[in-house]
Amino acid sequence: MGIVTLTDIEAAARRIEGRIRRTPIDLSPSLSDRLGVPVHLKHEHRQITGAFKLRGATNALLQLTPEQRAKGVTAASTGNHGRALAHAAAAEGVRCIVCMSALVPRNKLDAIAALSAETRIVGRSQDEAQIEVDRLVAEEGMTNVPPFDHPAIVAGQGTIGLEIIADLPDVDTVLVPLSGGGLVAGIAAAVKGLRPEARVIAISMRRGAAMQASLAAGHPVEVEELPTFADSLGGGIGLGNAWTFEAVRHLVDEVVLLDEAEIAAGIRHAYAEEREIVEGGAAVGIAALLAGKVRPNGPTLALLSGRNIDMRLHRAILNGANTLEEAA
Repeated sequence: MGIVTLTDIEAAARRIEGRIRRTPIDLSPSLSDRLGVPVHLKHEHRQITGAFKLRGATNALLQLTPEQRAKGVTAASTGNHGRALAHAAAAEGVRCIVCMSALVPRNKLDAIAALSAETRIVGRSQDEAQIEVDRLVAEEGMTNVPPFDHPAIVAGQGTIGLEIIADLPDVDTVLVPLSGGGLVAGIAAAVKGLRPEARVIAISMRRGAAMQASLAAGHPVEVEELPTFADSLGGGIGLGNAWTFEAVRHLVDEVVLLDEAEIAAGIRHAYAEEREIVEGGAAVGIAALLAGKVRPNGPTLALLSGRNIDMRLHRAILNGANTLEEAA
């Protein structure tokens, strides 16, 4: 089992300082009134690339050797990691190829291409896109910077946890979106390292929840990747997972799954009550609170992890769509 420590996360924070945005935490009066405890939102969707992924990608890229930089970087992505890696690579003058499945929304593809990275569409799952990444590594010597299962990625995302404890030292419950586990593994390591009594709850969509299926099986398993409002949480965790599976199993207190209507309600609340535009994967903390699937006992924080939603989809959800079919 690979372990990312609090020391690793603190080193990552020093490394990426000045290259990422330290995002604010604000009290949500509407959620606080509803839940009867202070509920805060961390606005990581205001990160430079519109999602938390820039932290891990920057931390990983800054640790490459000159030889690795010369041959370039590649990754499989559901969109936000690719955009973050493209941004970090462009800042350092490093070639970048991002491989994605046909399920990735067009707006995320366009955003990556706008950063001068090459995009390749392969198959209909992140696992299929990873096949092209593996070929680029084997045949062209590029470096794979994976979206979650990598110590530098986990440590970079964990810097969010340092900011949470610095700004909200008495936090009781932290709600974190769950996909491959890099985000919640890093945040949990930081939060538990500084405030062991705090609860960390991971939240995902019910459709294609790979980490939860793996936790239930006791080992990484493959799941079918399905269309969902929380598209950024899609994809498998990798059968050879070396870092995030064990970290989630040991550090996360609970995993909560949401259906599509609950995620849509979270997106609508974020807009109507918080005046924030967020993607489905970022709305799951709010959604879990609204659905009564998390009942906090003290100061609570929900991480808004990204804003890169297709605005046509956002409008359809605001107009009442509770499934992708209704939004089409």
